[in-house]
Amino acid sequence: MDSIFSNYLSRPGVRQPIFTSYCDGNRTTCKGLSQWGSKYLGDQGYTPIEIIHYYYGSDMYINSTSYVSGVPSSWPGYDLTIGSSGQKVQQMQEQLNRIAQNYPALPKITTDGIFGSATADAVRTFQRIFGLPATGIVDYPTWYKISEIFVGVSRISEP
Repeated sequence: MDSIFSNYLSRPGVRQPIFTSYCDGNRTTCKGLSQWGSKYLGDQGYTPIEIIHYYYGSDMYINSTSYVSGVPSSWPGYDLTIGSSGQKVQQMQEQLNRIAQNYPALPKITTDGIFGSATADAVRTFQRIFGLPATGIVDYPTWYKISEIFVGVSRISEP
């Protein structure tokens, strides 16, 4: 599962993130919450928060944020497409060029902060290589896939 979610669980007085995991009840199982158990509760009309409360107590909350920080910089909050310009476009162009060093099928582009047809073509190629819809638009999933691959190829997350 490679999607980015802007929802998270919290408990009053707990500052660190609450660990959550996906368990399908078949290939993987988890202590506490079970995929099939939560499915049956959902079939009975329980809401997501009621299912969380059933397993983990009534002091759990589902929160949402429009700002998700990533490495090295978070989603700008809007799609980047032909005509977009600015620092976020330049950052994305720089990251695509670094990724192209490891993925030569990805064309190098000018890092001028202007989203033109060459940038759109590079984004489409990136999307095809990494199994995303090849729209040429840097949407939420594409932004984070670029960030993920950039972190991997540049090894900035390693000591």
